[in-house]
Amino acid sequence: MNRLRPDADDTRFIRRVMLLILIVAVVAALWKAGDLLILAFGSILGAIVIHAFADLYAERLRLPRRPALGLAIATILAAIGFLVWLFGIQFGAQINALVLRLPSLLDQLGAWASQSPVGAKIVDAVQAAFAGSRVARDIGGLVTGGGELILNCLLLLVGAMFFAADPGIYKRGALLLIPRSIRPAIADAIDDVGINLRLWLRAELILMTTMGLLVAFGLWLSGVPSWAALGLLAGLSEFVPYIGPTAAMLPALGLGATAGTGPLVGTLVTYAAVRLVQTNFLTPWVQSHVIAIPPAITVFAIIGIGTVFGLFGLFFSAALLVVIFTLVRTLYLREMLGEDIDSPAA
Repeated sequence: MNRLRPDADDTRFIRRVMLLILIVAVVAALWKAGDLLILAFGSILGAIVIHAFADLYAERLRLPRRPALGLAIATILAAIGFLVWLFGIQFGAQINALVLRLPSLLDQLGAWASQSPVGAKIVDAVQAAFAGSRVARDIGGLVTGGGELILNCLLLLVGAMFFAADPGIYKRGALLLIPRSIRPAIADAIDDVGINLRLWLRAELILMTTMGLLVAFGLWLSGVPSWAALGLLAGLSEFVPYIGPTAAMLPALGLGATAGTGPLVGTLVTYAAVRLVQTNFLTPWVQSHVIAIPPAITVFAIIGIGTVFGLFGLFFSAALLVVIFTLVRTLYLREMLGEDIDSPAA
């Protein structure tokens, strides 16, 4: 007798409940492992950069695939070493002075803004929003956990090398988890994401370089202290659109204010002029060769990703947005709705 055996309806219900529990468990695990996923995504970005250099060397120098890949890895390591030299030796004194004076500069800016009722409310709102955010906790952790930051950077670099060594095996492994009927569509979506990320990284390199050089030149003309370090900071901040350059402008305004009215006005003019050139000329020209994401979507998506994943998520938020935007275009609009959307390769 099988009196306790569920009937067909109960079996279907139990199966759905178990599937729901499995989905919730996977989502919870991904939520807990958010930092690890962000590091993995950063490693994938690094692998794309390595392969971009490898393709360039293979095409221009007529090198076989493996030597070109080794030369690309050496190039990335040399670039990292050059940045460490810039931060640690060439601009070390300027950066140390900037870091030491940053808290007092922010206090001065807050006191200046609080002179008006509206400015005081804005300062209070920004402080309250920042104090309870995950980004604030992560920044506090970075102050006391520099070793963890270095370890994460090393993991990201090593992961990028592993991904770059044989990316095909990871793509094939991911596709094996997909049902055969939709496997070709998923494979095309992965290819589209890779192409768009490579184009986006190339565009970001152009924008970061022009931003850093223009800001450094303008601050030097304005007589702002630590102009070279501030220019480098402005260039690197362009990796996080809108939010990064705005945050990088605050220490420049503070240092300009300490140097006098002229440097302060020069700092304002510099950032306004550079932002005008970037927004109206460079960015539209560069983005015409990649996907153009509306600015409002970019701003709110970056804030949302930073809220969920913290500081590392904020750093990679623009790249994550490119991935999400590409998947929506490829899988939903093109594959499901049948819209006439070309592949990035076209």
